[in-house]
Order: sequence, then structure tokens, then C-alpha cells
Amino acid sequence: MTDKKRNRFEPQPMPQQAPEIRAHNFDEVALGYGFEMARAEAERCLQCKRPTCIEGCPVGVAIPAFIKAVADGNLELALETLTADNSFPAICGRVCPQETQCQAQCVLGRRGAAVEIGRIERFVADWAREQGVSVTPMTEVRPTGHRVAVVGSGPAGLACAADLAKLGHYVTIFEALHKPGGVLAYGIPSFRLPREVVQAEVRAVEGLGVEIKTDWIIGKTATIDELIEDGYEAVFVATGAGLPSFLDIPGEDLNGVYSANEFLTRVNLMGANRFPAVDTPVRIPKRVGVVGAGNVAM
Repeated sequence: MTDKKRNRFEPQPMPQQAPEIRAHNFDEVALGYGFEMARAEAERCLQCKRPTCIEGCPVGVAIPAFIKAVADGNLELALETLTADNSFPAICGRVCPQETQCQAQCVLGRRGAAVEIGRIERFVADWAREQGVSVTPMTEVRPTGHRVAVVGSGPAGLACAADLAKLGHYVTIFEALHKPGGVLAYGIPSFRLPREVVQAEVRAVEGLGVEIKTDWIIGKTATIDELIEDGYEAVFVATGAGLPSFLDIPGEDLNGVYSANEFLTRVNLMGANRFPAVDTPVRIPKRVGVVGAGNVAM
């Protein structure tokens, strides 16, 4: 088999922290592609006449086009193509389940390994952030004068706000917590989704002209009716799935039992890992039982 054919079937491996190093930190485990690796992976794409990968993408990103731009070394075009349909490529490139969506539809996956679409997407987004290139380039948009309120600053709220702002509408996000991001900020371990990545994507939304108000509990600080009375013509409720699932077994409500949601919120939003320097603790007993074996459990 020639090197070209071998490269077509074998994906570029993701560089990762060595286990003996990652065991002592909460830094991101997957280190990401460099340019040469990203381009080599992009060159695996067959540029199908019927790109089924797009059919597997929930937001319909022009996947072959942005991948071809990477293969050609035109990262600005790759970024422009990506962000035309997806305002958060740095996040989606890390946590979107590509293996069941776009990559599941990749023709190469029928005989071997699919193109690592998410890894290429992440590379483009990280390159843009590191180089100071706008991840969500703003074109000239004529203001419509319409005002929209978005309740919640999680993935749905931020995406809705970004899309509306690109249409020229004035958007305000009302977030109940003291930091924006919703589950992106508190519900995903930092070794999988670093906080600085989330913060950069939030700043990109604000760069579109979106106003974000934190510590606003809709229903207490203000009601939806009051938002309408204040001049908002529409309200998008994006409160997310914030309630945890329990096993419905005896003892799960005892002191010292934490749901994943509560544990991550205490650590990621309230800095409980720095107790007593902060007010919010997380109990650290000598013996701990963990139910589950996913990223949060790890």
C-alpha cells in the first residue's frame, strides 16, 4: 500500500497528555492537532459529490468545504465556512458527539476510520483564538430594531442569541447564575472543555452586540410578562436540563452525597476545590464511592 493510500485509511492520532502527567492535573487531556496533522487529516476527505456528513450535522455545516480549505492551507476560509453555520466550533470540536452524527455518515467509515471532522474543527477554532482572529466574523448587518430576550446562557441560549444578532436583532440574555455559559461553564470537566475556551466563545457572542445579564432569575428578578412590558417582542426560554437524575435508592439524599451537577457546580463555579479560601466546600473524606465511569466520574 502506498503512503497516500495508507494516509487515506489511517486517521491522524490525537496527541494527548501522558497518563503519568495527567494524573496530577486537570488540564485538557486531548492536546489538539497542529497544522500539519490537521492538513494531513483533511486530505483524507474524499470530497463526495453527495456529502452525507452534512446530513449528519445538526446545524448543517458545509463540512467538505471547510475541510478542503484546511487541506489547501486557507485557514481564514475554513473559519469563515465553519462559523457561517456554527458559532461555537471550539466547543463543538471538543464535546459534540461526531461519532454518532457527521462522522457516522462519513463514507470512509464504511471500510475503516471516518475523517476526524471534530478534531479538524477544533484545530481551526483554536488557531483562530490563538491568532486573535474572530471566531464569529461579523459582517455588516442592518439593525432591525427588534428586541429579543433569551432566558439562559447555556448552549441553546448562546446559539439563539448569536443567530439573532447576526440577523440584526437586539438581544439580551438573562442568566440566573453569576457566570454565563450554563452547562458549558459548570457541567463539563475542565480536562474535557477548558474554561478559557468557553469564556472565549461567550466573548465572541458579546462581540456580536449581545448583552448578557447575570444573577437574573426569571420568575423572581423579573417575569416573562415584565420582559414583554419592557419592550421585548419575543422571549426564547433556554433553561436547559439542569436537574440531575438519581437512582431512586435509599440514602441518596444523605449528607455527603453529591450529584454530578452539584459537584461540578461547586467546583467550576464556586471554586470549592480552594476551600477554605472560598466559602463553598466539597467534603473530602478518606473513602469515596463513585457511581458511574464517564468523564464526570473520572
